[in-house]
Amino acid sequence: MTMSLNARHRLATLPRYTALNGEDFTGQDLASARPSELRFTRCSFAGADLRQATLDGCSFTFCDLSGADLRGASLRGVSLSGCDLRDGDLRDADLTDAAFGSVNSGRPPHGRTNVTGVRLEGAILRDVQLDDVIGWPAEADPMA
Repeated sequence: MTMSLNARHRLATLPRYTALNGEDFTGQDLASARPSELRFTRCSFAGADLRQATLDGCSFTFCDLSGADLRGASLRGVSLSGCDLRDGDLRDADLTDAAFGSVNSGRPPHGRTNVTGVRLEGAILRDVQLDDVIGWPAEADPMA
């Protein structure tokens, strides 16, 4: 078994609402992962392959998802607060009811979710909530 398969399996077997803090999944193959509404804090998924993953209801706080490949992922009801999604690929992802927000860190602009350069072509943006987000593309603005 490869290390990435172990990480995918481990995430799938954790009980619902398990809190993970400071875990490093940088560059790992987590394609088709199916965790159960986990709570990630200060975890790194930078450059990770999360294609077709089902992350419904998961919570990400101060997580690094920069350059992550989330094409076709299901992110229904996901919460992203103070996260770095710069240059992430969310094409064809389902972001229904997703919340992109900030964390009051006391030091603006720290604590804001950054989506600069994120790709959203074909993404489902139904009822997406945006609160103090950096770099959201105007053409994908659900409030427009």
